[in-house]
Amino acid sequence: MALRLEVPPEAQPAMKGVKPPKKAMKTKTGWKLAIRRDWRLYTLLVLPLLYLAIFRYLPMLGNVIAFRQFQPGGSIFGQKWVGLKYVVLFINDPSFWQAFQNTIVLGVLTLLFCFPMPIIFALMLNELRSQKFKKFVQTVAYLPHFMSVVIIAGMILQNFSLTGTVNQISEGLFGSTVNFTQDANWFRPMYISSEVWQTMGWGAILYLASLTRVDESLYEAARIDGANRWQQTWHITLPAIRPTIVTLLILNIGTFMAVGFEKILLIYNPLNYATSDVISTYLYRVGVESSNFSYAAAIGMFESVIGLVLILSANAIFRRTAGTSLW
Repeated sequence: MALRLEVPPEAQPAMKGVKPPKKAMKTKTGWKLAIRRDWRLYTLLVLPLLYLAIFRYLPMLGNVIAFRQFQPGGSIFGQKWVGLKYVVLFINDPSFWQAFQNTIVLGVLTLLFCFPMPIIFALMLNELRSQKFKKFVQTVAYLPHFMSVVIIAGMILQNFSLTGTVNQISEGLFGSTVNFTQDANWFRPMYISSEVWQTMGWGAILYLASLTRVDESLYEAARIDGANRWQQTWHITLPAIRPTIVTLLILNIGTFMAVGFEKILLIYNPLNYATSDVISTYLYRVGVESSNFSYAAAIGMFESVIGLVLILSANAIFRRTAGTSLW
């Protein structure tokens, strides 16, 4: 039976003036206090923020010349307002749509071949038991990433030339040679194969880092249940690195339109424009080289809008379906 404590009537008037004890004050840590306490760490952000502000955000003001007539030597914001003149110009240009189609095709091929290869490579490295051999393979696979694009382009042109290594092997086996660098049909396989070779090893680093967080007890339990290596990979390894895969896939979709400008610019030529000319090279050739900066700005803005729509759409789709997103 619960006891009930009652205050005598004569003691009640004396307790009316007594205030209940205050609760312990909660310590609030505001952004000012955080900066005052960790100002040394925040100073490390100064240079990256200045870089973003000067080289990323400030140049966005120049997009206004896509709607104004710009002449070299005049105002950086153009001389007079022309509206959508330059947008109409590139929309009615058949060469632009050829470059747009090539960009879409190369972007799709890059996603199909270059994106999954680091995942497959990381899974294969994870299965190696010899640590020395694993480190050797990793080192060899990382090297192409640290090479200059100029060196990579030179190697491609040298190996795929009429007297290059590939044609020497082809002549020895089949008795014929192929002019890879001047045949438009061979540009896409040549570009995609070199892109896979250059990005596969470096791209596997993030997946290897994610694999180190997988609990080994899950593999032990799976082996006890009779699961083979493929079943362990499918049901344990891949779900463990799924957030990393989704995040990188969203970022790759966001840069879908920005197909490797530097490499294409160095290895393409007028004979293979039909498959090699993408939006970025078309923009550089007809906009920058011809000093038609307003026209180039209009094309660049169009490309940026498509990239923004792609990354927002991909983020929303994966947030609903996979439960992982950038924001």
